[in-house]
Amino acid sequence: MDAAARSAIERARVNQERLLAHQPMKIRQYIKQLEIQGRAGLLIGSRGTGKTTWLLRQAAQEHFLYFSADHPALSNIPLYDLIETAFMEGYEGVLVDEIHYAVDWSRQLKAAYDAFPGKRLLASDSSTIVLRKGMADLSRRFPIRTMPLLSFREFLMLRLDVEIPVIDPFNHDPAEMRRIIKDVNVLRYFREYMQGGFRPFFWESPDLYLEKVMNTISKTIEADIPFLVPQLTDNHLRLMNAVVGYLATAKVPRLEINSLCNKWGVGKEKLYQLLEAMQRSHLLRIIRKQNDSKMHSAGAKILLYEPSVYGFFSQNRGTAREAYVASAFAEAGTPVFAASREVDSDFLVGRRTIEVGGAGKSRKQADFVVRDDTDLPSPGVLPLWLLGLQY
Repeated sequence: MDAAARSAIERARVNQERLLAHQPMKIRQYIKQLEIQGRAGLLIGSRGTGKTTWLLRQAAQEHFLYFSADHPALSNIPLYDLIETAFMEGYEGVLVDEIHYAVDWSRQLKAAYDAFPGKRLLASDSSTIVLRKGMADLSRRFPIRTMPLLSFREFLMLRLDVEIPVIDPFNHDPAEMRRIIKDVNVLRYFREYMQGGFRPFFWESPDLYLEKVMNTISKTIEADIPFLVPQLTDNHLRLMNAVVGYLATAKVPRLEINSLCNKWGVGKEKLYQLLEAMQRSHLLRIIRKQNDSKMHSAGAKILLYEPSVYGFFSQNRGTAREAYVASAFAEAGTPVFAASREVDSDFLVGRRTIEVGGAGKSRKQADFVVRDDTDLPSPGVLPLWLLGLQY
């Protein structure tokens, strides 16, 4: 075995022990329940949602070695050599964080998978990795799982140590609803959640939550998207930041594509590439109509991925509500589309149309109206907070 690889593995082992000693006291429920069957898997998701914590939890339970591919001490050693050395040292599995930082990562990961059939290989990265070269072949060996944003249900478990069952908002038990609002001041804590509770690090430093989220957005734009979009310039980076800022304050969550192209001196093809990358990297949610099958589309609405970001820029509660409805269903695995007729409703979720608004919002022609500042559901009316109990 190469001496440099052995030295790197020893350093990784020491670093792993240090990280395990500083794991958070409270861990989100999704991490405790998430299992990847088989001997390989890829965990993707937005930064700060708990992917690293999940990997370290596996390391604590098994004789596995964890390391991050962006660690400078490992950058000059081929990924395959690191994995091979770890297995020769007796480890039963290798856990690689930020996998895309490794040179030629997909080919080397595939080679390690094929060479060591009795060992486990788990990796994590941002969601943009699924669009990168080599992923199509690798995904057959590495099933992909996604780490969603923290649900309101999980937030309550971390914040108050209360356990609430998973509830389908369209099929709930009225007695269960009454019990929940008797035990928990849901409107108070839902406002707290909307202001800064979508990622588990809210527990560590609530006063710095939005600052950390904005740093996450900046790092995603500057460090993740350049791996995906070719020939990215400083102008493109500034444009993406401007898109986030504009959408956070705009009353109507749409972009004027021609105007943006002219203002920033970019072609439509490049702008659509950037928007798609921002969606894949969990900065935006492009909400299309169900019949919109165009390859390039700015959708009917473009919402920020995390609703709390609206509070960093403005008090745009109306759009923040819509962003939360889209987030709650999409993160739970239900596709969300823009309604075919905006005058009738806001969203199409499954076969149900939904209108979104404040406590006095009318249903219009929708199947349900989702209302903020409402504690209990009633026929055709769902409280906004109830959508957060789906996982």
